[in-house]
Amino acid sequence: MPDQAATAANLKVLTSTYRELLDGIDAWFERCLQAAPPGLLACRKGCNACCRGLFDITLLDAFLLRAGFAQLAAPVQEQALARCRPRLLELQARWPELHHPYLLNTLPDDSWTAMPEDDQTPCPLLGTDGLCLIYPYRPMTCRLHGLPNLDPSGEDFSTDLCTLHPGDPHTLPAAVLRWPFRETFSREIALLRDFTRQLAGTPTCEADTFIPLALLADYAAVDWSKEVSPPLVGGD
Repeated sequence: MPDQAATAANLKVLTSTYRELLDGIDAWFERCLQAAPPGLLACRKGCNACCRGLFDITLLDAFLLRAGFAQLAAPVQEQALARCRPRLLELQARWPELHHPYLLNTLPDDSWTAMPEDDQTPCPLLGTDGLCLIYPYRPMTCRLHGLPNLDPSGEDFSTDLCTLHPGDPHTLPAAVLRWPFRETFSREIALLRDFTRQLAGTPTCEADTFIPLALLADYAAVDWSKEVSPPLVGGD
């Protein structure tokens, strides 16, 4: 039987290493903001225009944001959870087979990888002041959104650029804008595989959920060896 204390310690180390990777992304984003001339970018503290709708996050992101969520005061937690519950009901009405702990990979990929772009429902982790309640613990996708994700090789990993920018972020100096995204994403995948191997005994990079689902799930009660399994990761 796996040593639960050792597993918990290994998961903590992997989560800490992942946070270091995310810190590098934050530093890149901040350098871009600092290099931008006035009027070029819309990104600023208090702007939450991209914190809308549903977007998938990895199980590693989910554990990280839950660590931040656990540090919030109980009333703040309950307010956020109250905003999550209607989302769960909505998704279970759409996907009756969606079950606890609400991993999306049991569903057809095309049903959840491209959620409606016109969904303006705020993220449940937005506070009354419009700021993220768990900002240091937010998922990777939240840190990448808005600017081009250009690798030094020239490869573009961007998915969506913020449409609110008054100018073109591609005009930022290449030395600032370009970042080793290929290496960063490769490290993310390796960490996720290590994380799921420690958690469930199965290394995979196919373990995704949505933020409201991650907050509502009781991860402590999950037998992860039954949830993260070869049927879930057959193409990995």
